[in-house]
Amino acid sequence: MKVPLEELETIEEQLNEHIQNTRNEVGCIEFRVEQSSKNKCIFNVFEMFVDKDAFVLHQDRVKTSSWGSLTENVKRVYKVEELGTN
Repeated sequence: MKVPLEELETIEEQLNEHIQNTRNEVGCIEFRVEQSSKNKCIFNVFEMFVDKDAFVLHQDRVKTSSWGSLTENVKRVYKVEELGTN
């Protein structure tokens, strides 16, 4: 995600709470956020959920949360992959 510079401090202050809330969600397997060492406004996010339904619930929760409001100007570029079972 790419954070506008003028919002960076606020995002950084609230990020740990968002991480904890996400990790506490039912169906969350892994959730990591790492700030780029080359550009402090870039955060690399990796998230894994047990299934698509858990991911959709996460997306819905974020949209209606204070984090969702706080990050409405954040540009999100992501790729969603579904892993099949063999």
